[in-house]
Amino acid sequence: MTRIVSVAPERLDRWLTGFAERHGSVSYDVTPASVRLTAEDGSLAVVDVPYAPLPDLSREGLIAHVLADHRLGVLLVRRGGYGAGVFAGGKLVDSKVGSRHVQGTTKAGGWSQQRYARRRDNQAREAFAAATEVAVRILAPARLDALVCGGDRRAVDTVLEDPRLKELVGLVRPPFLGVPDPKQKVLEQAGVDARAIRIELTDPQEP
Repeated sequence: MTRIVSVAPERLDRWLTGFAERHGSVSYDVTPASVRLTAEDGSLAVVDVPYAPLPDLSREGLIAHVLADHRLGVLLVRRGGYGAGVFAGGKLVDSKVGSRHVQGTTKAGGWSQQRYARRRDNQAREAFAAATEVAVRILAPARLDALVCGGDRRAVDTVLEDPRLKELVGLVRPPFLGVPDPKQKVLEQAGVDARAIRIELTDPQEP
């Protein structure tokens, strides 16, 4: 069985030690993009290197790399709100959240339903435009090492289509975060989730 676990950068060293304690002696296969651990009992753990490439191809290099003060951007967009933040070494150094009212769906039919649909579409466009301006102001000049997005995928894609954000598109990395309408605490938690190291665990096959 394969599953994904997330580990805070500050806990990665201890997690790797614990993996060996639980599963027996471990061999490391280190590449610039991933670190593969093969344990004595057949368990596998593949660490997705954040901010790749990994400059020092060793366990010690991995630990030092994840603990460095990388600049991580977070962009959250939903119809009802948006948030953008810059995290340096886990500390939120710049951010902005906002909300825009977007009309809900209606059960009315005919012209009334079409009128509500047009109004809802216009409100959504205004909300996405506001989110775009915040991304341009907060994220574009931040010299980011990576960008993690969340909320509604189509809304995020709409924001990132702006030519002023073209340099950010190549910085986007997983995971895509599922979040409620972005408030300040939602943005702060998203930063914690975005910084976490993703590890794919595979249990040993049954004999």
